[in-house]
Amino acid sequence: MKNRKLGLCCCVALLVFSSCKSLKNAGSADHSNSAPAKQGKKSGNVQFIDGIAVTPGTIVTSKHSSNGDIPGNKKVIYAPPDDVNSTHFNIETADWLQLKYAIVLDASIEKLTNVDLLKIIDHWWGTRYALGGSTENGIDCSAFSLTVERDVYGKSVPRTAQEQYDQTQRVEENDLREGDLVFFHTSGRKISHVGVYLLNNKFVHASTSGGVMVSDLNDTYWRPRYRGAGRIGKL
Repeated sequence: MKNRKLGLCCCVALLVFSSCKSLKNAGSADHSNSAPAKQGKKSGNVQFIDGIAVTPGTIVTSKHSSNGDIPGNKKVIYAPPDDVNSTHFNIETADWLQLKYAIVLDASIEKLTNVDLLKIIDHWWGTRYALGGSTENGIDCSAFSLTVERDVYGKSVPRTAQEQYDQTQRVEENDLREGDLVFFHTSGRKISHVGVYLLNNKFVHASTSGGVMVSDLNDTYWRPRYRGAGRIGKL
């Protein structure tokens, strides 16, 4: 009987010991699983390349200024006049060319109403410059201005830049309107370059360096070479 009680006590002790060990192991397992998760938690100190940090809602813009801007002048996006709202323009019905060239011209879409002009510009855009040329294989400045005036406004102008200057009415710069011609002195001749004025100080022309493109009258290259503007009858 005594041996039987001793055996029973041993069994109970063994069971208790095993249960405690299991509980200990279970607790250890819980701690080991939670430890890596705690170590992997983000610290909140986010590092960015070159020290650039962006917070939600921040607008990031380039710090590089345009090469064509006059030194010391801050570039200002075109602000349309107050009469724009009176046109009741619906942006949802805008032609894709209006959207495209609103960016090129830094202008309000509401002001780009001459879609035929935009089509001509887009058709010729990037065509290389060729002295004496008048085709899509190569065109010079006066041939391009002649083409725009003829195909968009139905106006006839002479072939050369000097002749176009001589046969147009002088226009003050503050009175420039779309379709006016702008003239420059870039070489030995009095008038050696011509472009077609658009708006917001921008003009389209066949440049010797970049072909048909849009430039700004205030560009550091064009401003000192500007010689005046001309109007062909009534535009």
